[in-house]
Amino acid sequence: MISLTSVGVRVAVDGHLEPKVLLEDVTLSLTERRIGVIGANGSGKSTLLRLLNGLVAPSEGSVTVNGSDTVRKVRAVRQQVGFVFTDPLSQLVMPTGREDVELSLRRSIRNGAERREKADAALDRFGLLPLADQSIYELSGGERQLLALAAVLAVEPDVLVLDEPSTLLDLRNRELLRRTITGLRQQIIMSTHDLELALDMDRVLVVESGRIVFDGDAAAAVAHYRSLCAAGPAVRDGSEVPNSAAASGEDR
Repeated sequence: MISLTSVGVRVAVDGHLEPKVLLEDVTLSLTERRIGVIGANGSGKSTLLRLLNGLVAPSEGSVTVNGSDTVRKVRAVRQQVGFVFTDPLSQLVMPTGREDVELSLRRSIRNGAERREKADAALDRFGLLPLADQSIYELSGGERQLLALAAVLAVEPDVLVLDEPSTLLDLRNRELLRRTITGLRQQIIMSTHDLELALDMDRVLVVESGRIVFDGDAAAAVAHYRSLCAAGPAVRDGSEVPNSAAASGEDR
């Protein structure tokens, strides 16, 4: 189970005395098999997801994965929680797809032949085996995204965190992603602007201005998010926040 307790994230900004608040007062127990995170750009979705495997450390509060603190036991956490970035070039570090998947397996499989066999199986799962020896720079954005997903899944984490995984995918690969997510044994925690994908989730969090403003059923969460978008921004204390979020009692 992933737990966040009174978590806040603040960062220093050049030219400002006060730090910028990215997340504030987040307390969650993430137990459902499929959890979606939706919200506007800049709302704090990516920061929330990066907390879950130690890519971001909380400024206050704590995050634990099955009892392991994401700051003090980051290696143990990352063995359990795989992360797929929006931009796959952020995590593809080897010249070809096969080499990249093999690199992810190097710690768990010492035998080179076994490692190659498992890498090929991971690539084949996404229809990428024919492209295994091409430069990652010759692949389309969608192919790179699927390659990044294959590399993370090859090491069989217990939790898979995906930050906007469908952004670069065409319709065919989006549907492949959707079917793959449905069939995975891993717990999935995924941010997305694709509300159809969000509706597949068991639970959906709506993030607005660094706070969780809705937490519940997928259909109700999507409806709440649509209402925020329809309401438009409202000015409060010199900053813009959605009208319905300002009035909502569901801040946590």
